[in-house]
Amino acid sequence: MLVRYRIPLKYFIRFAYVDAIVVLLVSIGVFFTIRKIDFPIIPINIPAFMGTAISLLLGFKLSQSYDRWWEARKIWGAIVNDSRTLTMQLLNYHTDGKCEITERMAMRQAGWSHSLGQSLRGLSPLGKLDEFISAEELARISEHSNIPLALLNEQSADLKRIFRDGKVNEYQQIQIDKTLVRLCESMGRAERIKNTVFPTTYRLFLHLFIYLFITLLAVALAEVDRLWEIPLLVLISLPFFLLEKTALYLQDPFENRPTDVSVSAIAHTIELNIKQLLSRDDLPAKKPVLDDFFVM
Repeated sequence: MLVRYRIPLKYFIRFAYVDAIVVLLVSIGVFFTIRKIDFPIIPINIPAFMGTAISLLLGFKLSQSYDRWWEARKIWGAIVNDSRTLTMQLLNYHTDGKCEITERMAMRQAGWSHSLGQSLRGLSPLGKLDEFISAEELARISEHSNIPLALLNEQSADLKRIFRDGKVNEYQQIQIDKTLVRLCESMGRAERIKNTVFPTTYRLFLHLFIYLFITLLAVALAEVDRLWEIPLLVLISLPFFLLEKTALYLQDPFENRPTDVSVSAIAHTIELNIKQLLSRDDLPAKKPVLDDFFVM
């Protein structure tokens, strides 16, 4: 997630340098072709009208993309709240307070948040789990295709165990179970965003319309008869391509990019909060801001 107002220029260059090169080639081609053949000049009103229409389409796509990104961020905000709630419930509902099983469940919850973030990004969900759960449990859940779901199932099994042993009463068991249900729902909503593809044709057609707009504008500006028409067209096209690429990145908030929802940093915060509630000494180090402008 971007966390600074001052973003390096190289980041924006990576965004649209390919499109800028293509526009440059198109502009050069149109500039010299128009002067070799008898081609009618297009009124400037036509590309101006088309540019307005493209701006409306870009605005709509940006709005929809940001809605997906913001929904993902709200989901992870709920995960933070429920992870804290679960830990407090375990420590204060259990008759023995902090004990082996409550600490095991709390640490498993910290591991679950890391595992879910890695899974959503297409990385190994087992990466840091050996720091939070036993080797026996790790071997058991490694057989599952959905590791975060397997961890929640272990939480439910431990909850059943402490209820059977009389360590929590029926009301307390129901409250803890509701927290686990909310965590499972948050996981499902995040997976829905990850697995639902934003309409590909929308981006392809929008991209095509931007190139068509630039081509028509190049023809309309042919009467200028100056070479500065070429860099002017590149500069005019850049805002369109930058906004289009921004929308593309925002629509997929779990792709391991700087524009992602910062699930690793959020999981780090959950781990820190849980370990402090458990009065543990092995607190995680402060999560650094990468490249001075984003966190993952």
